[in-house]
Amino acid sequence: MHTATIFIELGAIILTLGLLGRIAGRYGLSPIPLYLLGGLAFGHGGLLPLSSSEEFVATGAEIGVILLLLMLGLEYTASDLVTNLKSQYPAGIVDFAFNALPGAAMALLLGWGPVAAVVLAGVTWISSSGVIAKVLGDLGRLGNRETPVILSILVLEDLAMAVYLPILTALLAGAGLVAGGITLAIALATAGAVLFVALRYGRLISRFVSHDDPEKLLLVVLGLTLLVAGVAQQLQVSAAVGAFLVGIALSGEAAEGAHTLLSPLRDLFAAVFFVFFGLNTDPASIPPVLLPALALAVVTALTKIATGWWAARRAGLASRGRWRAGGALVARGEFSIVIAGLAVAAGIEPALGPLATAYVLLLVIIGPLAARWTEPIATALSGRFGGGRRTAPAEAERRTEESEVVA
Repeated sequence: MHTATIFIELGAIILTLGLLGRIAGRYGLSPIPLYLLGGLAFGHGGLLPLSSSEEFVATGAEIGVILLLLMLGLEYTASDLVTNLKSQYPAGIVDFAFNALPGAAMALLLGWGPVAAVVLAGVTWISSSGVIAKVLGDLGRLGNRETPVILSILVLEDLAMAVYLPILTALLAGAGLVAGGITLAIALATAGAVLFVALRYGRLISRFVSHDDPEKLLLVVLGLTLLVAGVAQQLQVSAAVGAFLVGIALSGEAAEGAHTLLSPLRDLFAAVFFVFFGLNTDPASIPPVLLPALALAVVTALTKIATGWWAARRAGLASRGRWRAGGALVARGEFSIVIAGLAVAAGIEPALGPLATAYVLLLVIIGPLAARWTEPIATALSGRFGGGRRTAPAEAERRTEESEVVA
């Protein structure tokens, strides 16, 4: 009877996720906010609280985090990461300063303490690679000149997680300075070793993993990822970082085949993860933090726009490309929820989870709108306050911007 209840609850959750995804797709929205709302409905204090399947959903949520980071790692090679570090690290520094500090400041203003400040800094810092990639594709901007700038910032954020997550894990566990330093040293040594192996022996690893039979390729890649993630967590390094490094180590046909095979699993378990985060948030706890979440969303939307504008200007792009780059970076999503989820699981600050949920809900809706309208609004305002006259330099800039868009 208990098993039947679990099946009924899981079936209801997955069916609801599918219907919510359809609704989001019909209106061109990211499904993440609807998944979070679904979790709120099924969670404590919601309309239909779960009673039997919560433990299974919790395990599925952890697998979802691992698959999210694995799939992200598959998008890049070790050489890509090294190249981005060398050429775009100033943009990464600006990104951190502009977007992490507002989150840390908000946590301190709310009296949550330094550990919560580190958590909220991560929540406001990391953009949503998944949402941004979908928006760029929907707007037909994948071939634009500003897109490599956007992707470089996202890569640097993802790579920074290999350092940030071990530090956060040590802080959440209450580790002292020495223990935290050891954890960070292990994480950096592990990341460095994996990058070295990927650069030197990536082709051999990919050749070993690759197979013409999709079933065998799926089993080897998934098994290797879970194994490395488990070992990483045993060494007090985030399992998500371990999965990310596995993705980086794979390249070529192995990476392409694994991406195709694992995408449906990633989508399923990632959706379960967002639901699980909502399950642990009481809907009644959101209204008290809605105002701080809204203020933080407005401030960090503007700081992300400034980040993209500065990075695109540094890359030599014209005005419209700068505004498009800034607007595209606004969305927060999966990584913000991952970071907040770690803090919620550790019981750091009861209000942090609701604030993060409200914050992500706001920016995952505002993000696609910002990507679409930041450049037209900025251009209109510039023309209005510039007197509406088109000078020769302005005309030349317009022609340059038109050449930035690849048909």
